[in-house]
Amino acid sequence: MSSFIPFDRSQPYLLPPDLKSWLPADDMAHFVVAAVERVPMNAFCVPVRTGGKAQYHPRLMLALLIFSYANGLFSSRRIERATYRDIGVRFVAANLHPDHDTIATFRRTNRTAIEAAFAQVLL
Repeated sequence: MSSFIPFDRSQPYLLPPDLKSWLPADDMAHFVVAAVERVPMNAFCVPVRTGGKAQYHPRLMLALLIFSYANGLFSSRRIERATYRDIGVRFVAANLHPDHDTIATFRRTNRTAIEAAFAQVLL
């Protein structure tokens, strides 16, 4: 008779509530977040809204795109899905989940600023 590791899918939440502790200290997600904190945001275009849902901060969106690109995620739909499934992406996105249309719009609106910021992060 073999012995199996017991499991219970109805087990209460056991992971630490701080997303930072889910990742090793040397994970690239920590580097990307710290590097994007140094990038000036004055080149990014954020349309002014008078009502509706609040917008995501350009710094969060930039970090999400850079981390996703570095991990081979280029599709806005895959990036959105990764905010639910991938711990690193979830940490970089601060446990928020921008939809694919928001990601695509941010990327299209700020293409040149993203390219410059990406080069700055690499340096």
